[in-house]
Amino acid sequence: MRPRKHETTGSGDLFRARLDQIINMRHELVQLAGKIDWDFIDGEIAPLYRDSGRPGIATRFVIGLFLLKHMYGLSDEGVCERWVYDAYFQHFTGEEFFQHEFPHERSDLSHWRKRLGDKLELLLAESLRVAHESGALRTKDLARVTVDTTVQPKNITFPTDAKLLHAAVKGLTRLARKHGVRLRQSYVRIAKRAAMMAARYAHAKQFNRHRRQLRILRTRLGRLIRDIRRKIASHADLEAAFAWPLSRADQIRSQQQRQRGWKLYSFHAPEVECIGKGKASAPYEFGVKASVVTTNARAPGGQFVLHARTLPGNPYDGHTLGAVIEAAQRLTGREIERAYVDKGYRGHDAPNPRRVFISGQKRGVFGRIKRELRRRWMIVLSDTNLINAYTKKSIQTTLSITMAPNR
Repeated sequence: MRPRKHETTGSGDLFRARLDQIINMRHELVQLAGKIDWDFIDGEIAPLYRDSGRPGIATRFVIGLFLLKHMYGLSDEGVCERWVYDAYFQHFTGEEFFQHEFPHERSDLSHWRKRLGDKLELLLAESLRVAHESGALRTKDLARVTVDTTVQPKNITFPTDAKLLHAAVKGLTRLARKHGVRLRQSYVRIAKRAAMMAARYAHAKQFNRHRRQLRILRTRLGRLIRDIRRKIASHADLEAAFAWPLSRADQIRSQQQRQRGWKLYSFHAPEVECIGKGKASAPYEFGVKASVVTTNARAPGGQFVLHARTLPGNPYDGHTLGAVIEAAQRLTGREIERAYVDKGYRGHDAPNPRRVFISGQKRGVFGRIKRELRRRWMIVLSDTNLINAYTKKSIQTTLSITMAPNR
């Protein structure tokens, strides 16, 4: 059911302290909370709910936590813990009186992220609106942009054959226990020891013994898959519940280290891809490719991200430029006059190729264009929070919603 609208009483309480009597009302978070159009965000998110059922968590509370999480670089657990003792955090999320306990579960943030989906773009649009209204971002700053791609890494362990096989055994056993499927043998203890010994033998360069442990893991996983399929046969509900996990386990069991084509790199996160970046410290990164559009020149309030989106399937950068530019123009309401990209965008599909300048290009590059092309390095992002790059120091002078610090 749609969340109830945030309401304040405006009256005092004998046993509770009002936040506006404790905090400094000129603090940047207090002023920022007053500039955000919470009603607009609530109205846009309302269609995601049904008309019946239990009322959801207040929109301002969850959206405020998301913003604070990315502003200060905190985890879900960290932002919930800090909310309890930080009066400014509580005021930003709409609380009227100081609270001594967190009123919801940490997992509610994960559920909200899944519910929002594409609506997360609304937060970026609102951040740009507030920045423009406060003078931190000018209309002319939106005309010349830098476009680049990076990897949004997934929080998974480095995928080795032994780790993946062990994870598949644990995952299937856990699912069988959840649905009441009685297994002939779980192989959890054997798989744990085999995975541990495989890692030790590989470290000691004893590869014959290492391959023997991998054979043990593959054999036990195959037995487990066949046992589950026998037990769930003729049970439509169980077959539906086990269909996707069994297919993932089959893929992990059959794939080889150096095979070509698609591979599975995580049992619980099948969307993870292996992307080669050519870095000496990390030749391969495991996650999802993401495209980021930033302002080329530094705006009065700092550097802003104008658009960000994930690119599943690891497509060629040049084949994504046209769609990215169109989406950025739709989000900002301003036509992009010049776009600066790296050599990975050669052969791009932009609608106006003469307005796209590639690193190392000589023809048509002179004067101001040459200087702006040198500024392309500013898009280098080392952070995994890819929605809005803006420093906390800038908020104190020119207000803007911050989704991730620019480092």
